Formats: sequence, C-alpha cells, structure tokens
Amino acid sequence: MPWELEYVTVLAMTRGKRTQAAELEVRLLREGLVESSHHVQAVACDDRGRVLSVAGNAETATFVRSALKPFQALSITTTGTLERYNLTDRDLAIICSSHKGTIEQVRQAFNILWRSDIDPSALQCPTPEGKRSPLEYNCSGKHAGMLAVCQQRNWPLSNYLQRNHPVQKLILAKVAELLRMPAEEFIGARDDCGAPTYFLQLGQMATLYAQLASGSSLDMERIVRAMTHHPNMVAGEGEFDTEVMRLTQGELVSKSGAEGVQCIGRVGEGLGLAIKVVDGAKRAKYAAAIHILKQLGWVTPAIAETLTESFITLSSFKRLDVLGELSLI
Repeated sequence: MPWELEYVTVLAMTRGKRTQAAELEVRLLREGLVESSHHVQAVACDDRGRVLSVAGNAETATFVRSALKPFQALSITTTGTLERYNLTDRDLAIICSSHKGTIEQVRQAFNILWRSDIDPSALQCPTPEGKRSPLEYNCSGKHAGMLAVCQQRNWPLSNYLQRNHPVQKLILAKVAELLRMPAEEFIGARDDCGAPTYFLQLGQMATLYAQLASGSSLDMERIVRAMTHHPNMVAGEGEFDTEVMRLTQGELVSKSGAEGVQCIGRVGEGLGLAIKVVDGAKRAKYAAAIHILKQLGWVTPAIAETLTESFITLSSFKRLDVLGELSLI
C-alpha cells in the first residue's frame, strides 16, 4: 500500500464535532540547539468511543502494529484455551508482548507450546538475525498463543497466519465487535512477523484501550492483570511499556507498536490514549507519551521524572523537548 494512504480518513467516528487540533512537536536538543524534530498526533477517548482531547487529527489512520496484541489475546481468553492447557498470567503476558528475547521470555513462550503439545517448528514468525530459533523473535508469544487456540479448536496449524484462517477471523471478529464495525470493513496487511495487522484511526485505537482498561469485561480484565502484574514479560527491563506499568503499579496498561505507535489505557476508568509519530520515530513517541501523561494527570510528578530520566534525557548534552498539548474537544 502506498505510504500516502497511511494518513487518510477511513471512517468518521465523531460526526458534528471537532476532532482536529494542532499537532505536538518533539525536538531533539543538542546543548540547547534544535537538531531534529518530529510531528506527533494523539487522541484520548472514553470506552464509548467519544473523543475527549486531541493533538492532530483523531481520524488519522495508520497500522496498529503490535499495539493490537492485547486484543489478539482475546482469542485465548474467550475460547477456554487458558483453562484447557493450564496457562498462567505469565503466559498471557508473553502472548501480549514484544519481548527482548531474554532466556526468561523465550522459556515462557516455549511453555505455551509445551503445554499445548505443539512442536516449536510450527512457529511461523521469523528467526532474528544472529539467533537460532523463532522463539527468540519478539512476537513469539503471540504466535504461540495463536497456535494454542488452533490446537484447542482442532484448527490447522500449518496456515494459522492466513487472514482466512479461523483464528485470524476470530481475532478480527473480537476487534470488530469492540469497535461496533462490520469485520469486512477493516483494512488489513501483514505485519513484519507475518500475522495480520489492521489500519485503524487513532480514535479507534484509543477507544480499544479505553475498553481494555474499563474493567467491563472479565476477559479483557484478565489480560490487563497479566500485563500489569508481569510487566517484564511484556517488553523487558528498561523498556517503556515495562517501566510505565511497573512504576504505576497497575494504574496504566501500556503497549507499543512499531512505526511510532503507542497506546495506553487508564485502568478502571475507561480512558484510552493513542499516539502516532508521523515519521515513525520510537524516541519521539516515548517523549510525547510522558508529556501527555503528565498533562492528563495519569502519572505522579515523581513517576514522570523517573520516566524523563530514562526516555527524554538522552545524555548530559542531549535531550528531547515536547511542544504543544492535547486540546479538549
């Protein structure tokens, strides 16, 4: 798909209301002088899909990438797969992860396959360069979870990544139900790991995370519990998602996606935040997220300072600076 299509309006979520405001700008300062800049769009929604505040355009669309993983995990929590194979919250956390391939994380992904009686050769995610096994790939937990569902349902394992496979249809049906959209209206493409990902508006991503964090669904509540109780499984020590969830102690659920996507839900309050850096820069999405979390009051000053030291202050002479705020609708 041509890159120009990445910023088109797919569906109008909020009719008759302003859903556009000035973008945020993240600047790289070297000894106080601007060296680079990134433009950022962001939106906060409630669990009914109402846009509450925005920077940029709430109807901007992009691929959700790995921020989809907690919702792909609904295929696990809604089918009895956890119970059938006696999978734990740690297993569920690695299913939602973009992990670093540590021994602990790789073993957890393997545990899902072992308990489901599936040979690791069934994994169709890539083997990272310089590594020996696809279990070391950052999405291996997600793939292991999909395979476990297939095993539990007696669905074929060999083509589980195809969009017309029952496990992928099940995942899309869950997302479509949450967004109250027909499944056939979603635009899909292959993620780098080979699994389908979907082209969503930022407002839709924020709505999904508001619903995830709302506590209204036992299946999603278990996913949130797994992620927030085992944040080291979700990313890894020193990684943004892990640190946000560790520091906030269950108040926020956080999941990054590639190409500048970041999504966060405020647990128990039905509020969600979605961020997209236009040029895809990872460093800018973390800086923007910290800036917005401070503005929204979702983190304490002490937590904001800790996150700033890790993700905004890059060295003694280089730091990121964020200009702008979310505008209330």
